[in-house]
Amino acid sequence: MDNTPETIIKMKLYRNIFLVALSNSFLLALSSGAFAQSSDVAVFFKMPAASFQEALPIGNGRIGALIAGNPNKDKISLNEITLWSGGVQDADRGNAHQYLKPIQDYLLKGKNKEAQELLQQQFVAKGAGSGNGNGKDAPYGAYQTMGNLLITWKDTTTAYTDYSRVLNLEKAIATTKWKRNGVNYSQEALVSIPGNVMMIKISASEKGKISFSTSINRKENATVKVEGQTLMMNGQLPNGNAAGLRFAAGLQVQTKGGQKIIKGDEIEVNNADEVILVWTAATDYNVADYTKRGSDPAATVKNNLIAAGKLSSLQIEKAHLTAFGSFFNRNRFSLKGASADVLPLSTPERMERYAKQLPDAQFPVLYYNFGRYLLISSSQPGSLPANLQGLWAEEYQTPWNGDYHLNINIQMNYWLAEPTGLGDLATPLHQFIAGLVKPGSTTAKAYYNAPGWVAHVIANPWGYTSPGEGADWGSTLTGGAWLCEHLWEHYKFTNDKAFLAKYYPVFKEAATFLSAILIEEPEHKWLVTAPSNSPENTYIMPNGFKGQTAMGPTMDMQICREIFGYSIEAAKILGKDQEWAAELAGIRKRLAPNQIGAAGDINEWLNDWKDAEPTHRHVSQLYGLHPYEEITPWDSPELAKAARESLIQRGDGGTGWSKAWKINHWARLGDGDHALKLFRQLVTLVDPARKLNMSSGGTYPNLFCAHPPFQIDGNFGGTSGIAEMLMQSHGNDNVIRLLPALPSDRDWKDGTVKGMRARNAFVVDFNWENRNLTKGNIRALNGGICKVELPANMLVKDQQGKLIVKTDKQGIISFKALKGANYTFEKV
Repeated sequence: MDNTPETIIKMKLYRNIFLVALSNSFLLALSSGAFAQSSDVAVFFKMPAASFQEALPIGNGRIGALIAGNPNKDKISLNEITLWSGGVQDADRGNAHQYLKPIQDYLLKGKNKEAQELLQQQFVAKGAGSGNGNGKDAPYGAYQTMGNLLITWKDTTTAYTDYSRVLNLEKAIATTKWKRNGVNYSQEALVSIPGNVMMIKISASEKGKISFSTSINRKENATVKVEGQTLMMNGQLPNGNAAGLRFAAGLQVQTKGGQKIIKGDEIEVNNADEVILVWTAATDYNVADYTKRGSDPAATVKNNLIAAGKLSSLQIEKAHLTAFGSFFNRNRFSLKGASADVLPLSTPERMERYAKQLPDAQFPVLYYNFGRYLLISSSQPGSLPANLQGLWAEEYQTPWNGDYHLNINIQMNYWLAEPTGLGDLATPLHQFIAGLVKPGSTTAKAYYNAPGWVAHVIANPWGYTSPGEGADWGSTLTGGAWLCEHLWEHYKFTNDKAFLAKYYPVFKEAATFLSAILIEEPEHKWLVTAPSNSPENTYIMPNGFKGQTAMGPTMDMQICREIFGYSIEAAKILGKDQEWAAELAGIRKRLAPNQIGAAGDINEWLNDWKDAEPTHRHVSQLYGLHPYEEITPWDSPELAKAARESLIQRGDGGTGWSKAWKINHWARLGDGDHALKLFRQLVTLVDPARKLNMSSGGTYPNLFCAHPPFQIDGNFGGTSGIAEMLMQSHGNDNVIRLLPALPSDRDWKDGTVKGMRARNAFVVDFNWENRNLTKGNIRALNGGICKVELPANMLVKDQQGKLIVKTDKQGIISFKALKGANYTFEKV
């Protein structure tokens, strides 16, 4: 917060005005929730949630909840990240490879219409596929809610006042406060990482004033009954027409004072001083081997509740704070200054104010912290990766099955992990990728008669790697290879050779598949993929045909260059497969290159065809700009210029995640002002209660990204975009570039970053004032050559204070860093 005398005077005057003008109830909100909201770590509401888009998300990567905070009848949506219907299936057409050459021949002759028709007939998934995104009752399945926890308060005839609901992102605790009949109530909710339980602590300012009933329910495939002092839910989801995954959940209530009575399938509390609710859930999904059932979920639930029952609420909270803080505090970003005008505002009110371009330096920081909070809360080792909704869903049929889309969405979920110090939370993704190799090898044989493994556009926890059910979107064949980029990126950020050796076979086999299926196009004799799609987009051929099936879309070729390149480098690092790597290098040279079209943009297709939708949400031809690194302003300025033109032609509109991706693109081009412009669009308030901006990508009142509907990838992509604005380390030499896309907006002129990660295993802290870098520190986790771009008049010193270099102009310096050592730089 800005503590200059001018700001202090302004804040005092502001408070005095409100003391005169506002009611006592509003003053309480101002002094509690509003104060919290002035920070960069609080999501604040002045009223209970009317929908899940206003609820506060809490979670631990396994279980989660959405806190609505209603003092009359509270409904808390519950989740367990492995709660999926469906199961392992054979969705491959075993003879599909017989039609591969006829489809490719059509494409080589320019008969794309015929190719697409044959592909739809013979080369899509067998059966229902994803069920057109509604697969909960099909073998594909869907991610589903675990149901609800209900708290029905007694004596609600008197209205409540002084309401506030705050999610503290540093503590991962959602606190709801209100006043009724002169009594102040507080409800604190958290989900413990070490204990795998949700704990809700309800307290009151006077003894004997807490009375309510509570229960858990689910509208289908579940039963609830009392077992001792526990409400137990048990159920089983369908796998098509067969029995699928088993699940269980349990709720216990502990009281201080008063009386606890179990009535039917609910627990009644009367006149208590304090109440602790403990809830947990489990399924028999086996993360280690999804083809086999795991442990009995009911036993897991009971054991977790027994363990929690041996601890006090203070012990559970302390362990929670320690575990969560160990992730959250690794990396912090701050901007100097806080406008007193935002003190009384809820988060959605701040969003509307921010849309008017009024100053609120802490809002981008809040959004950044929220993105990191969401990843910590939805992705933890030992479980599944964050899905399209992270782990928060109230639906039984989630949009697009709440699955893993491989044509950007799951990848975007993890873009922020490495640079913001959460690389170990990508472990579920790494293991998920490895789990696709076996089924992906079967799919590669069935459709392409090729070695290696493939995954297309969609995946689920059951190892689905087949194409989708539609030729117009389901045939992109580089989904698995795109996933593998995250394996290489983790190595680049850590230099962990043991990790590289473990996952090398995964991306080697993905590269092997792509190298085996390439064909030679007739005009330039380039090697291209076929058949494929450029994700979800449509071309217009010169003959007027509008289609999606193509050969050699630009993104495919960029992904091929990328995976071939790092496979070759990995083989060299590990000292193996040199003959294979040399062969792969020869193939890589023949891949169709990036092409600049007549309009000055980068072609999305092998030919310079028109787009049926010029402002399409995907910007797939710019994969080479981000997340890949073959297009940079410093190494390939002509392509960077064409990439800029592509973005201009595409426009700034689109879904929430589309805007988030473009923030990353503009940051990679060094244009912080355009990146900030898109960030402002990304956080445009989409308010279902008021039917506000319901058809445009933006952000819901609780900061969830609005595709619409809710998709969490936009949150993660937006956070990644801010990280790219602050620091970059991609490119041929992995030069650390500080403030490469800092906006000129006054909110951004002074700031601090701590704990940002750079490729080659460096941790970087730095400060800036008036848009100029002032000082910083680089810590070498593994040692090696460090390259960093610095402005003139910087003193760079080693850990002993010895001068390494004084910069006389803006440029790149290089020095050998020792493992574990710190190196400082400071403006003279």
